[in-house]
Amino acid sequence: MSLADTARLAGNAIRTLGLAAALSFAPAAMAAPAAAPAPAVAASAAPAAADAAAPTAEKAAPAPAGDYVPMKPTAGKGMPVDGGMTFQDQYSPTGQQALAMHDYILFPVIVAITILVLVLLLVVMARFNRRANPVASKTSHNTLIEVIWTLVPVLILVVIAVPSIRLLAQQYKPAPKGALTVKVTGYQWYWGYTYPDNGGFEVISNMLPDEEALKRGEPPQLAADARMVVPVGEPIRLQTTGADVIHSFAVPSLWFKLDAVPGRINEKVLFIKEPGVYYGQCSELCGVRHGYMPIVVEALPRPKFEAWVKAQGGTVGAAAAAPAAAPAAAAAPAAATPAAAAAPAAPAADASAAPAA
Repeated sequence: MSLADTARLAGNAIRTLGLAAALSFAPAAMAAPAAAPAPAVAASAAPAAADAAAPTAEKAAPAPAGDYVPMKPTAGKGMPVDGGMTFQDQYSPTGQQALAMHDYILFPVIVAITILVLVLLLVVMARFNRRANPVASKTSHNTLIEVIWTLVPVLILVVIAVPSIRLLAQQYKPAPKGALTVKVTGYQWYWGYTYPDNGGFEVISNMLPDEEALKRGEPPQLAADARMVVPVGEPIRLQTTGADVIHSFAVPSLWFKLDAVPGRINEKVLFIKEPGVYYGQCSELCGVRHGYMPIVVEALPRPKFEAWVKAQGGTVGAAAAAPAAAPAAAAAPAAATPAAAAAPAAPAADASAAPAA
């Protein structure tokens, strides 16, 4: 037999062996894909159950009156005004108390001290100059005057300190149980507003171009493409943090300012008395675009706020409680799984014991 015939026979043998191996492994390979869709069926059953439960949750929540429509700002309300020389009008209880303290305590004291010092200077210049008083007085001290200029400043400081401490304590009272929570995150250079009580969605807010702001009837460099929407007339637990550097969330017309520090949560209560649109800015130098981080807070009645939440894909009412209950529901099947896995072990033990007997 020639070398070519030998090589041909060897090739035919190898081909035959390969075909036999392919036919022997084919049933196992085909059975595996057939078994794979079973978890997919179970996985598809879970969304189906969730979809079936969703209408029930939606029915439990009260339907809002109408869809959300962005509120138009009111000129001079919640924003700076041309020629303004003092604080903006206040629309929170803390702001109104602080503004009253400034107008009726601090400012009168400042004016009175300034006038007193000015009068004393004029009297000294008129009575004790070289021409009017050629022989200088050699008085070293005066007990009465020294007692007066010690006690009067102390009394002034006490008068200022008492309402100041009361105001500080009021600003940092903890939020009541059940208050809406809004988490504000400062980024370089925009804001993010997260609503953990309403499904955990986040709204990203960037400054609008001047042309677009004017087209919408909003002040340039203060308008944003998305607002922090909150309900009016109820306490809000506002939390701040920073994603990169220190920012500061500040709205002057609400007397609200709270630093946003990376790795830390700061918290304060925000209460808005009237519906409206209120503007602010980042008040901590945070980089090259620090001046382009406007804040727009929109306060709405509760039904309109809930309509806005639903428009963002969030949940309200009974539907908002469903995500909180989900971990507990997921824990129950997880606890049942080990018991189900342990159940087949008993027959296996009995079967292994039979041959021994």
